[in-house]
Amino acid sequence: MSALTKRKYYPLSRRLPEIDIAIIDRAADLRGRSRTDFVRDAAVRAAEEVVMEANLIRMSPGGFETFTNAIAGPAVPVPEMIASLRRQAPWQKDAAKR
Repeated sequence: MSALTKRKYYPLSRRLPEIDIAIIDRAADLRGRSRTDFVRDAAVRAAEEVVMEANLIRMSPGGFETFTNAIAGPAVPVPEMIASLRRQAPWQKDAAKR
């Protein structure tokens, strides 16, 4: 394993009230996950959201004009989306078989 791919793990510890642990355990159980995995995934997801919100999107004036024209213009049909919306939902197919 190279130095770039070697993983380091760091402990993270926090004492929580019983009510918090109960709701975390219930949610973890509903997902079929351990408390540790559930909390880790939730914390990483929340951290990613914060980082993404903090990132600025930079573009040239010409790029910004192209972007604003694209979102301000008329909608363009997407054939794959139209086909998807015309298909019956699985529960509709099941009801038709009865």
